[in-house]
Amino acid sequence: EAFDQYQSTVEAVVRFLQGQDPSLAARIASRTFLPEGPRFLSSSEEHLEWAFGALGVQDRAKHVATLYLEDLADVLRDGIDEHFLLSRYAEKLAASVPTFEPLFNELQRPLTLIDKILREITAELLEQHQPDLVGLSVPFPGNVFGAFRIAQFVKELTPRSKIVMGGGYVNTELRELAEPRVFEFIDFVTLDDGERPIECITQHLQGKRNTKQLLRTFMTEKGKVVYQNSKSEFDIPFSQVGTPTYDGLPLSKYISIFEILNPMHRLWSDARWNKLTLAHGCYWKKCSFCDVSLDYISRYEPATADVIVDRMQALINETGQTGFHFVDEAAPPALLKALSERLVARGVVTSWWGNVRFEKTFTLELTQKMADAGCIAVSGGLEVASDRLLKLMQKGVTVEQVARVTRAFREAGILVHAYLMYGFPTQTQQETIDSLELVRQLFLNDCIQSAYWHRFSATAHSPIGKDPEKFGIELVQMPDAGFAKNDLLFEDPTGCDHDALGRGLQKAVFNYMHGIGLEEDVRAWFEDIKKVPRTTVEPSRISRALEDGGNEPHGRMRVN
Repeated sequence: EAFDQYQSTVEAVVRFLQGQDPSLAARIASRTFLPEGPRFLSSSEEHLEWAFGALGVQDRAKHVATLYLEDLADVLRDGIDEHFLLSRYAEKLAASVPTFEPLFNELQRPLTLIDKILREITAELLEQHQPDLVGLSVPFPGNVFGAFRIAQFVKELTPRSKIVMGGGYVNTELRELAEPRVFEFIDFVTLDDGERPIECITQHLQGKRNTKQLLRTFMTEKGKVVYQNSKSEFDIPFSQVGTPTYDGLPLSKYISIFEILNPMHRLWSDARWNKLTLAHGCYWKKCSFCDVSLDYISRYEPATADVIVDRMQALINETGQTGFHFVDEAAPPALLKALSERLVARGVVTSWWGNVRFEKTFTLELTQKMADAGCIAVSGGLEVASDRLLKLMQKGVTVEQVARVTRAFREAGILVHAYLMYGFPTQTQQETIDSLELVRQLFLNDCIQSAYWHRFSATAHSPIGKDPEKFGIELVQMPDAGFAKNDLLFEDPTGCDHDALGRGLQKAVFNYMHGIGLEEDVRAWFEDIKKVPRTTVEPSRISRALEDGGNEPHGRMRVN
């Protein structure tokens, strides 16, 4: 019914989100210019008013334009391709599936409109580059089906081209790959860092080495999957892998969106951030829920501060963008200190953010030094906000320590986002309620400004997955089907219904981020649960952990 309105406005909206037409913001923000579908049902005018006020026209317009695009994406999903979403594609076909069967069957079906567009793009790139070797990086389940479709098109259009697949999904899910049908689409599958394995593959294709001399590479021989991992080959040192490049990408055409009224989520999806890694691996590598047995965590190898600044300057010169997202699992405090000093000394003007551990090394002196060098935000794992469970997961921090460290970041003017977790092995309902109370106090005392609850998942490569009895759980045996293996099912004798708590946890934190309900009893958020225990945490625990107390929250309307 609103087709004409969408047809006449969609190109203008995309240009606005590409940053090419900022003057359109006033019309979009007015909510009289664009048609509004179901995505707008939760965004009342009052809701937007307290989120953006009278002067936040650009931000308000970006949020309205994002909801508009999400409405269109829902139409594509419902009417054209059930797998389509703006940020992922056919995710359910690859998320925690032990067998290749669903993906294989879907790849045999006729092409959808989205597939046909992907085929056109693939054909254009093949014509442009005439590649002997095509690399497909697959970081998440929502990239897997698209990667296999591209591989399918490459095999059809340029059969001589060889295909190698790697990336985060492969490194965590496909470490025990034994499914030969994968290799009807892909020639080589590599694990962990890809630079040296790909170098070995190119030398093999050039006739300079045999298959036994490949590194961390799956392939097939006589119809069976084999794993080649020459002991004489070694990875390229992290300091020598070079600077990432965006060469060839149409950066001016990428859109910036603002879908969720969460300040940290906004950083993830808005603006253009150059991605960079400070150190290979994690300097802590002890958390019991983390993949500490895998190379991307276990092999810690930092770059020097000067090498990092050199890489930053190279990317600034290439992209014209001075913003950086450091993608480390946990940025090392000593390296952040050295980096901050070098950025200031060399006069490099930049804005940057990344993930940290909330450890005591982050004093006000260090956080101020980071802020002076361009740090605008940090995210870190508060996880369960329970001292018993933090000790069990070997997080290496206490709740009081987190309070003091996050407050130090805040006093330096740095935004703080906390990763939160519920459903950890042996976690009781009481501990979950107490965790929420501590989170409430952290918001109340302006220690954190943003947070998100994640449902705990046991993984095959974590200490919990490898020794579940130590953590009081029993794994549910699953059939080995030769494809993906990462997420593990388990039985927790505690018997707590964690899923029932999830909605209340999310609702509470969303309101806390906007200064709402900070004085309410935390039990008020669990309207769907008949009996919720009273918190056992004293109301002044966080304020007592801080030297200067907290700030008074502002009264706002509650959002359901």
